[in-house]
Amino acid sequence: QSQFVESGGGLAQPGGSLRLSCTASGFTLEGFTLGWFRQAPGKGREGILCITERGDITNYADSVKGRFTISRDNAENTAYLQMNSLKPEDTAVYYCAVEINDYCSGYLAAYTGWGQGTQVTVSS
Repeated sequence: QSQFVESGGGLAQPGGSLRLSCTASGFTLEGFTLGWFRQAPGKGREGILCITERGDITNYADSVKGRFTISRDNAENTAYLQMNSLKPEDTAVYYCAVEINDYCSGYLAAYTGWGQGTQVTVSS
């Protein structure tokens, strides 16, 4: 089964940092557009950042501008989400997925390969 395995979540203090990883299982990342998403308790799944194969980045969430960075390493078959200056409102389960288009559409239905996610909790 082709899907992502997310890792790197945990408990962080406000103002702290975490680096999430997303490793493809059963397929290669090369050639695909990738997105990071999150879902907070009681809320719907929200797009955060997206990166194409050639490195074009789209920010889906104004709330993370200047704080979160997306990157990819095709050789490692892994995508990353660097999260700095964390806030309590960043608490959520974080997921990555593959966009069926070769660009960042912003549509949740255009993504596939969802993993189990990794929990991020920001609290003092």
